[in-house]
Amino acid sequence: MRTGINRTTGGRTTGRTTGRTSRPAARTAPARRTDSRRPAPDPAARRRERERLPRYWFAERLLLTLSGQRPVHWMLGHTLGAAYDQLAALAPHAPLLPAPPGRSPAVRHCDEFRPSPGVIEAFARITSGDRLLALAFRLERCADQRWRCSAVELGGTRR
Repeated sequence: MRTGINRTTGGRTTGRTTGRTSRPAARTAPARRTDSRRPAPDPAARRRERERLPRYWFAERLLLTLSGQRPVHWMLGHTLGAAYDQLAALAPHAPLLPAPPGRSPAVRHCDEFRPSPGVIEAFARITSGDRLLALAFRLERCADQRWRCSAVELGGTRR
C-alpha cells in the first residue's frame, strides 16, 4: 500500500495508508432561488445601485442644473467646452422647472449605448408634473480616467 498525500496540509504525508489522495472539494456557486416569493430589492437599494453608474450620476446632475436647482457653473468640472456652452444656453430658460410648484422633476429611467470604448451615449426620461421629457447626453472618459459630458440635448412632449 502506498501512503496518501493530504493536499490540505501542503503536500506533507500524513501516514495514512489509503490508496487515494485527498482532493479539495469542487467549488460551486450557491444555488439561486427562482421562486416568486423572493422579495424585490427595496427602492433605496435600487437607487444606491444606480447612482454608481455614470449615466445616472450625470442625468441627476443635469436635471438639477436644467431645473434651476443648481447653477450652470456647478457642472464646470464635469463638462467639456461644447457641452458647457449647451448647458449655459439651456439653463436660463429652466426647461425642467417643476410644472406644479412643489413637485420636483425626477429621472424615471436612464439607459446607455457604448459606440466605442471610453464613450457612453445616454438617454434619460425625465418627468415633471404632467410632462415627460427626453434628455440625451454623451459622456467621454478623459485622460485622467474621469467621465465628462461632451454634449447635451433636451426634448419633450406632454403626456
